[in-house]
Amino acid sequence: MKETEGTPMKNIPVEERTPWRVSGMAILLLNIALMAGATVLVVLCGALSEGTGMTPALAAGLSVGLAYLCIVGPVLFAGLKVLKPNEAMVFTLFGRYYGSLAEAGYFFVNPFVSAVPSPKASELAAAEKAQGPNKGASSRAQRAARTISLKAMTLNNDKQKINDAQGNPIIIGIVVIWKVVNATKALLNVDDYFEYLSIQCDSALRNIVRLYPYDSTDDETSLRGSSQEVAQRLLEEIQQKTVIAGIEILEARITHLSYAPEIAAAMLQRQQASAIIAARQMIVEGAVGMVEMALEKLSANNIVELDEERKASMVSNLLVVLCSNKDAQPVVNSGSIY
Repeated sequence: MKETEGTPMKNIPVEERTPWRVSGMAILLLNIALMAGATVLVVLCGALSEGTGMTPALAAGLSVGLAYLCIVGPVLFAGLKVLKPNEAMVFTLFGRYYGSLAEAGYFFVNPFVSAVPSPKASELAAAEKAQGPNKGASSRAQRAARTISLKAMTLNNDKQKINDAQGNPIIIGIVVIWKVVNATKALLNVDDYFEYLSIQCDSALRNIVRLYPYDSTDDETSLRGSSQEVAQRLLEEIQQKTVIAGIEILEARITHLSYAPEIAAAMLQRQQASAIIAARQMIVEGAVGMVEMALEKLSANNIVELDEERKASMVSNLLVVLCSNKDAQPVVNSGSIY
């Protein structure tokens, strides 16, 4: 089937599959036994050839023994793989995807497959070089470069300055709990899934923060008053963008939220003024209710009869006493109120 001229080729999505595997311990013991037998065969053929000369049968036996010791045995050892819990390996065979192994244990796979290196392979190589000739550290670094972790990990990016829905610059930081659920997508669909996740978190954070104000006096959703709702929206936004990398977002939370330094002082004064106004409003509402209750009690119990002018004077005095931010100084009148 010929490709249409001028039509670009599309990348075929890679579906995760489990490769052929058997028990690694069984293959290890079998290979050791066969290599021991091949050694015995080589020694026996060499000893017999000294007395009778190199016959075709002895030459064939010697060739088989040497071939197994030098080629077949070491190649079979290359197919032995060890995986710890919450680790995975992605294999390719001559450039094609072969399968992904994500089960803890000791396995034997096709010895000609190669494990796809993790994005941190270059960092591990640099660390190995800095450690010098430490064989233990070198083997651990090489093994870590071939495996990908499936454990839950934490991403804590730098704080960002973003404008909220009202255009106010704010400083915000988030923490994201995530894990790799599809090792094949993580290693083959994106170049570096660590960097990819970090960039997508920054992008999603900017998109979400621009939709909400920093604070709100009514029931409107805000960054400070509705942190749970904003965090859930942020989680969904990040998850939607990281499906291609085989990453699952477990949790997203806001860890830092404040106004930018250039407007922090002005916004603090604004918050203080709003708090003072709200407090005064509550005091006035309470004072009016108390005055109304006092007049109703006086009228209901017939304690004293006041005309409209005296009621107005009483209301004025009570409001001054109740709404004042200082203690009242009482004045005792020993004469008639008239």
